[in-house]
Amino acid sequence: MIHRGLLILVSLAAAAIAQDYDFLIKNGHVIDGRNHISAVRDVAIKDGKIAAVEPNIAASRALKTVDATGLYVTPGLVDMHVHVFPGPEHASYDAGDWGLYPDGFTLRVGVTTVADAGSSGWRNFDDFKKRIIDTQKTRVLAFLNIVGAGMGSGRIEQNLNDMEVKPAIEVVNRYKQFIVGIKSAHFNGPEWTPYINAEEIGRATHIPVMVDFGGNVRAGRTLSDLFLKYFRPGDIYTHCYGGHRGEQDPETKGPSKAMLDGRAKGVIFDVGHGGGSFLWSCAIPLMKAGFIPDSISTDLHYTSMNAGMKDMLNVMDKFLAMGMSLDDVILRSTWNPAREIQHPELGNLSVGSPADVAVLRVEQGHFGFTDQIGARLDGTQKLVAELTIRDGKVVYDLNGMTGEQWDRIAPGTRPGDPRWDSFTPARSGRGPNQKKGPASNQQ
Repeated sequence: MIHRGLLILVSLAAAAIAQDYDFLIKNGHVIDGRNHISAVRDVAIKDGKIAAVEPNIAASRALKTVDATGLYVTPGLVDMHVHVFPGPEHASYDAGDWGLYPDGFTLRVGVTTVADAGSSGWRNFDDFKKRIIDTQKTRVLAFLNIVGAGMGSGRIEQNLNDMEVKPAIEVVNRYKQFIVGIKSAHFNGPEWTPYINAEEIGRATHIPVMVDFGGNVRAGRTLSDLFLKYFRPGDIYTHCYGGHRGEQDPETKGPSKAMLDGRAKGVIFDVGHGGGSFLWSCAIPLMKAGFIPDSISTDLHYTSMNAGMKDMLNVMDKFLAMGMSLDDVILRSTWNPAREIQHPELGNLSVGSPADVAVLRVEQGHFGFTDQIGARLDGTQKLVAELTIRDGKVVYDLNGMTGEQWDRIAPGTRPGDPRWDSFTPARSGRGPNQKKGPASNQQ
């Protein structure tokens, strides 16, 4: 009996060693814009990386397999405009009550990477990294605000004296793996100083500048000058369907000459929906004229999340409702923003890339989608995240795709495994070494 028991243990150990993959998603419709895939494929994961994308991978080759028949398997979504630096300050995106902890709003909608859009400046980026970047399961990157004090309210963002170039360059170079751009926002003066200084930092550090153009119309600053005199190709104009800063031709209501000139120059146009930067009266005419966004993003923050903008999937739904194909919506929510923030390892399912994956369901029905003023556009499709994987580990599972039936689990045990499940603690002799607490954002 002893010899037989030993034989069984050896056989089980050999079977475990023979498994090629930690996690396998079978029979889902894969959409991967970088690799031009839109077809039913199996996706295999090993050691936190995409290991294979093939028509048929045997389930026996994986430690854990899920069936995604009827679902869409995409790269983890990349939301490149959020505000996720919460703290005690009143009426502030910078360590304040307008910021949100990302994990509560990202993983449940398939978002695995966000870029905070200028909530912190060079003076407080260390605090942002320590409290947010280093603690969240969501991968958090950042645009550094041109204002050293960050995105505070009132006079803070109008302080030209705090838009210093040298210390910002030093912070960008110190945290190059996390800082993906420079942000200027909400500036209401007539000066071009924020954009001149931001561009100087961007050129010195080889990163793009993102601009929320603030009160440009009242101040006499034009989109044409911003795009043609100051922007470089690859710089990002966010809130492109806001409708208040010269985006539309006053006669045709289509894109203005400045917008067309900007696109011809290579300016990136980002949605940045937010609570006050998306109007159907702007978006629909521009979309009908063929002026589609390069990237889809939320501008997620405390005052936007329960208004016209709900979350990343809600914003993506709006573009489905305007007639954009699902493949194009996914492209503009994954690979395009990954390229725009110069992280080509993200937003795709290439073998060797980080295994960030979203498994999405497309619900059919009658749905209403509202803009910043509550105007509604009806649609027939709505996206729902069934499963989210970050660096090869399940971080969200809506309907228990990875679960086992309760009456099949031995008393005192749990069915997960730390090699694919972020909720199962690593045990001695099982799986790779794990960092305690949330998944590490170290890259």
